[in-house]
Amino acid sequence: MSTRRIVITGAGWITPLGHDIDSVWQKLVAGETNVAAIDRFDASTFPTTFANQVRDYDWREYVDSAARHGAPGMHTAFALGAARQAWESAGLGDLQGLDRRRCGLYLGSGEGVLDFDSYSRTSLSAWRNESSDIDDAAWMQAASNYIACNYEVAQEPNEPISHIAREFGLRGPAFNCLTACAASTQAIGEASDIIRRGDADVMVSGGTHTMLHVLGITGFNRLTALSTRSDDYRHASQPFSRTRDGFVMGEGSGVLILESLDHAIARGATIHAEITGYGSSADAYRITDIHPEGRGPASAMYRALAEAGIDPTASGERPPVQYISAHGTGTQENDSIETRAVKLVFGDNAPRIPMTSIKSMMGHLICAAGAVELIASLLIMQRGMIPPTINLTEPDPELDLDYVPNKARKADVDTCLSNSFGFGGQNDTLIVQRP
Repeated sequence: MSTRRIVITGAGWITPLGHDIDSVWQKLVAGETNVAAIDRFDASTFPTTFANQVRDYDWREYVDSAARHGAPGMHTAFALGAARQAWESAGLGDLQGLDRRRCGLYLGSGEGVLDFDSYSRTSLSAWRNESSDIDDAAWMQAASNYIACNYEVAQEPNEPISHIAREFGLRGPAFNCLTACAASTQAIGEASDIIRRGDADVMVSGGTHTMLHVLGITGFNRLTALSTRSDDYRHASQPFSRTRDGFVMGEGSGVLILESLDHAIARGATIHAEITGYGSSADAYRITDIHPEGRGPASAMYRALAEAGIDPTASGERPPVQYISAHGTGTQENDSIETRAVKLVFGDNAPRIPMTSIKSMMGHLICAAGAVELIASLLIMQRGMIPPTINLTEPDPELDLDYVPNKARKADVDTCLSNSFGFGGQNDTLIVQRP
């Protein structure tokens, strides 16, 4: 395999905290959150009635021609805004002579919003009480009347890469993965490998998702993964706290521009960070639970650190990694097992490394979470501040690492490790370093 080095030259995000890099960063450092009652549908009878929604966002402000995109799904709309920001911040907007056949895409995109009302109406129309089943012919007739084919296509997970490719004229390799909460971290890692082996010079990579719809909230409630603290939802997300009871649903998109180092230098690009390591593993355990010993997350971290040439147990004045972006969902299982895995990998260095969860403020963006958290890691290196893990007022006595509780901290950070773990036992880790 080629030894081409991979750098990040642009980034953008659409999040529940805002729609540009600077305003969102300011809220993260201030420990703010926008969690509020769900108003996209009537959630009053759900165990969880709140979420972190993207609000006041118009995707049409981020594209050259809205007509080109028709009526995109919500996940596509988020991705178009994040991709535009990343593209422009990388200085690619007016670049002449860019070979777009060597500019590819790799997203970790989830599905959009299912047309729940039409599907429900169709199924109810075809239900036969006397036989307690669905009349297939009646279902097909109702579907032709009620289900809009364009809406069905728009919510497919592959739609965002199609729209981004059209918007920027990208004709290089195009991939999408849907590995749950690890998807965008996996996408970035594999996009780096595509550049490294010489199949592209530039990759637009990251993730996008919304599960803020009836089926999404229902599913996670049934899994008991969501916080049900409806009496105090602004403090509902409590990663690493003794009183944590699940995550808060978020939504949005994070997109980064990856380039080979030589391509970035040749065009005079600003280099924000270098991706030096990527590790991926499977738990081979359960669909929704991490292995209790943390063997899957530990394996992903070991692989990423090895690729970066970092000894996690090396002694010195500074630990070999100066910040860990935790998956940190706020569930009982994830936070305890992630802590255990970090201790396993870093040994005596583990308590010396600040590890925070911006999900405490951002909510859980599911497929987009890893990309957004990696962008936050870039900003930590650039701006010398670590956002806190908020709502950590009652420490769990069994979780004893440095989670930077409640207040941001100044720090000199050269190397960040970012973790993402998904249902199905998918674990992915990225290492980014100051260029």
